Amino acid sequence: MKFLEKFDPQLIIESPGRINLIGEHTDYNLGYVLPTAIEKKIIFRLQKNGSETECNIYSTDFDTGFKIDLRTIARSSVEWENYILGVLNEISKRTDGVIGFDCTLESNLPQGSGLSSSAALECGLAFGLNELFDLGLTKMDIVQLSQTAEHTYVGTQCGIMDQFASVMSQTGHVILLDCKSLEHSQIPIAFEPYQMVMLNTKVSHNLATSEYNVRKQECEEGVAIIKNKYPEVDSLRDATRDMLEAVKHEMSDVVFDRCSFIISENERVLLMAEALKKNDLNRVGALLYEAHEGISKLYEVSCPESDFLVDFSKDFPAVLGARQTGGGFGGCTLNIVHKDAVDDFIQQASTAYKSRFNIALEAFTVRPSAGTMVR
Repeated sequence: MKFLEKFDPQLIIESPGRINLIGEHTDYNLGYVLPTAIEKKIIFRLQKNGSETECNIYSTDFDTGFKIDLRTIARSSVEWENYILGVLNEISKRTDGVIGFDCTLESNLPQGSGLSSSAALECGLAFGLNELFDLGLTKMDIVQLSQTAEHTYVGTQCGIMDQFASVMSQTGHVILLDCKSLEHSQIPIAFEPYQMVMLNTKVSHNLATSEYNVRKQECEEGVAIIKNKYPEVDSLRDATRDMLEAVKHEMSDVVFDRCSFIISENERVLLMAEALKKNDLNRVGALLYEAHEGISKLYEVSCPESDFLVDFSKDFPAVLGARQTGGGFGGCTLNIVHKDAVDDFIQQASTAYKSRFNIALEAFTVRPSAGTMVR
């Protein structure tokens, strides 16, 4: 794009992806999650361009970009543009302080990997515009408007976890977040002598977005049935195992399984938080395996590739636990691996995966890192 010829950024923002140690699909059910930002991130370079309404967005990774007129923001037929447009639309409801700007994006977050590049994109832009134009938005404003942007312009009815982790994370900690009250605490995480190893399946099945919304609807159906008997239940966060069993006969098997997973997963998050505080790494690993069993069999958002890698890890003595992360149907598995065996584990997993699926596995280690910031 032409503006790159005279691009001299006034501001550089780093916005990270995230992993969720445990607590999958609990956020939109107003439950508990345990996420943290990671070192992989999107870099935003921004400058004011002297115009009142013209904005230029350019992705250096994909060598593509688009122009925006702030007076006529509307949804695009190009999916990735809607993350940008949605954020601008939400900011425009809160302030008229944004004027013409240019922005380039550069990412080392693998697309479709379940590391929430979408939240990094939304939050990074909102954070950058807040700094560039001194809009006075709080970090919580940025989290919430970014979530709403994904609902309205992208169409994914996501919970608040991804955006919260992208903005609020602290180095060396995971966030125990209550998605109902938004109360949260930072829990130090020390896996020494183990490391978190991500194995990227390199697959992103088409079901991911549509089935995400289906799962949300199935959970809402379950809540409605439980609420008929227990009026105090407004979300699966409020439901107990006994309540669920009491109305099992009124539910389809599928809805029962979905609700069963969420109730158990909320319990696992709290157990994981306690295990981390006690540095009980064996318990941490066991909870990851339990979670994946539920992800695969009850919530049915896994896939053959992820199941293969998790099963493979069980035969590797240096691995404490593993599970699929992210919304589902592909992306990464998270593995807790002894640091002395990381290279061997990656090599053996890559060989086995290539043999089974003819796909080259991508592997990398991650550490709990800081949230979105000015470089």
